[in-house]
Amino acid sequence: MEVNTLVLFVIAALSINLIPGPDVIYIVTNTMKGKMHSGIKASLGLGVGYLLHTLAAILGLSALILSSAFLFAVIKYLGAIYLLYLGVQSLIHCYKNESKLCVEQTNSKQSHVFKQGVIVSVLNPKVAMFFLAFLPQFIDPTSPNATSELLTLGLLFSVLATCCNLFYACLGGILLSSSTSQKYSRVLEGVSGTILIGLSVKIASSDNK
Repeated sequence: MEVNTLVLFVIAALSINLIPGPDVIYIVTNTMKGKMHSGIKASLGLGVGYLLHTLAAILGLSALILSSAFLFAVIKYLGAIYLLYLGVQSLIHCYKNESKLCVEQTNSKQSHVFKQGVIVSVLNPKVAMFFLAFLPQFIDPTSPNATSELLTLGLLFSVLATCCNLFYACLGGILLSSSTSQKYSRVLEGVSGTILIGLSVKIASSDNK
């Protein structure tokens, strides 16, 4: 795997995971309900769910590579279209200043936060769809190491996502409950949307190997 591909992957993964979404809301809500350790448990639970999605995506994509390079290419381009859609949606939210972030502090009792995090992640079909759309963009199906590259990128994405979630667990309660949360969310919407659209254009303009 080329270094520039890996760098692009890390940049894209970080920008996507830093944008406040449902997982971030879940983490920050648990942090505000309990204490920082509740947010950390929620983050780790989500992280386990990401790993399960990674394994499922790798098994499915690896089977496609072995059975048909054409079908893998179809999945790759459909994934690029999906990423383009996500990017456009992010830019629209940024332009309209419509943050998806809405965190409410409650006094409900915290229990089984880790287990709930795993369930929330595993049962979220959008997470599975995202993995199937995102990972193929950085893989050459003709490479003899395609499966190991998928595994490496999938695990790297899961680690980066968990690190971002832990960041929110530690600081998100303060950051996202402040008056600057709307501006913060808007900036990340714009950055993430631009990167996703750029990635889609790159895929569409590259040769189908």
